[in-house]
Amino acid sequence: MARKANSRSPEIVPGGVDAYIEKYPQEVRDRLHEIRGIIEAAAPDATETVSYFEMPGYLYEGYDYHGMFAWFSYKRPHVRLHVRPPVLEEHQEELENYATTKSIISFPVDKAIPKALVEKLVKASIRVMKQKPNAPKKPK
Repeated sequence: MARKANSRSPEIVPGGVDAYIEKYPQEVRDRLHEIRGIIEAAAPDATETVSYFEMPGYLYEGYDYHGMFAWFSYKRPHVRLHVRPPVLEEHQEELENYATTKSIISFPVDKAIPKALVEKLVKASIRVMKQKPNAPKKPK
């Protein structure tokens, strides 16, 4: 992982997601491609990288946390979506059937990824990011 001189934060380098996905068995790759496509559709023009947390993540530059708002990963037997807190807390009722933490929802690898739910969570994570006090102001 590249790091800036005198900085704790990693340098964000686009790409690397294909290599991340390819290291897993085909069944897992299918689900990782599925969640990747859903995130990309929900966040057009976002930069895709693995240089932050060494898992696929998405960002819009100019926001806190390097603009990162969503990640995905695999931890047997689940494909996981990582979003900013408090997104999962705000959607608790919809997540009753899934294992969750403060910022991770786990989907069984042997089932289809719930597209509408993932889209909603990714968009909510973007909203949370943009509402931060140090978010850049939109030009008038």
